[in-house]
Amino acid sequence: MTLALFLLALLGFMALGMPISFALIMTGVAMMWHLDFFDPQLVAQNLISGADSFPLMAVPFFILAGEVMNAGGISKRIINLAIACVGHRRGGLGFVAIIASVILASLSGSAIADTAALATLLLPMMRDNGYPVGRSAGLIASGGIIAPIIPPSMPFIIFGVTTNQSISQLFMAGIVPGIIMGLGLVLAWKWCMGKIEIEPQPRKSMKHRLAVAKDGILALLMPVIIIGGLRGGLFTPTEAAVVAAGYALLISLAVYRELDFKALVPLFIRAAYTTSVVMFLCAAAIVSSYMVTLADLPSELVDLLAPLLDSPRLLMATIVLAMILIGMVMDLTPTILILGPVMMPLVIKAGIDPIYFGVMFVMVGCVGLITPPIGTVLSVVSGVARQPMEVIVRGVMPFLLVYLVIIALLVVFPGIVTVPAAWL
Repeated sequence: MTLALFLLALLGFMALGMPISFALIMTGVAMMWHLDFFDPQLVAQNLISGADSFPLMAVPFFILAGEVMNAGGISKRIINLAIACVGHRRGGLGFVAIIASVILASLSGSAIADTAALATLLLPMMRDNGYPVGRSAGLIASGGIIAPIIPPSMPFIIFGVTTNQSISQLFMAGIVPGIIMGLGLVLAWKWCMGKIEIEPQPRKSMKHRLAVAKDGILALLMPVIIIGGLRGGLFTPTEAAVVAAGYALLISLAVYRELDFKALVPLFIRAAYTTSVVMFLCAAAIVSSYMVTLADLPSELVDLLAPLLDSPRLLMATIVLAMILIGMVMDLTPTILILGPVMMPLVIKAGIDPIYFGVMFVMVGCVGLITPPIGTVLSVVSGVARQPMEVIVRGVMPFLLVYLVIIALLVVFPGIVTVPAAWL
């Protein structure tokens, strides 16, 4: 009964057009009324405690790092390096997009920021070189969602905070799946380019490659510093975010000099606006999460899925299918905040590694970013490419199918995630 009330209240408020953050607060209030202990002070206390979290301090700094990378020339230099290395190959600009996606993923951790940067810089170039616009846009959108998988990852931070799991372990466990996603895109792009004749770009000289590599070496050091510092225990994920933002500001202002202090004001405003949206959503989720715990909804869910507890892979497949459907109508962050705390006790009881589950949860949620009708990343690419959404959806389909195959393989063979994570 309480589980039904939770779902009906949440879906009902969202159907009325209420923003998800307010829908979460009102759902918590509705459950308080149902359990007969409504207290406005309790709502306020949970809102404050939801945002008062040291690990969540990483979010604004990673958002700032992403903004600085795009405005300060870091993203551009990474793309230039990829063009110098593989731009001359058949379908070379597509491979540039994939390589740049993986590298940028290790810098910002934001799918929307990486997708916007790649689309702005690469789509006009691909269009001018005769690449199909829809397919090119679909590739860039698919590459953009690698960002939340390879560390540093803002969704992993939010998942770790809401489910009380190690953010550092989530970061390390995401490296191999992120690389597999990139390799899957390479195979899919080769297949897509099989019947399309496009004149490749001229091969760059070794002198030019060395010059571009020298220009971009400081940008490439950023993921080495972040991942090396985390693995070596030099700093926590929150401190890594501060290091990333500080390093990006330093080389953008003092070395590349594509930013000046006047440009920092609008940049900080954009980062603050994005941060306020994410943090208020996290704070609102604590109100409903508190009531979920108090009403013992996880136990109801365990009872509902009890027949699957003895078969972890079947349970994981069921959760993945449900997540794919949910991802079509809900963005990644709300999905983590709403379903993560509810599903984690069920997963632990079934004997599934919670870190593996976290990686799969975020990966499937990321796929929702490129599935209609919501598809936040699709909307970004559609806006930059100035193409109708249906063109972008058709272009993304081969890459979406590859991702679904990868997810299926990870469900059947969880060791692909858990074993490398243990080595790291």
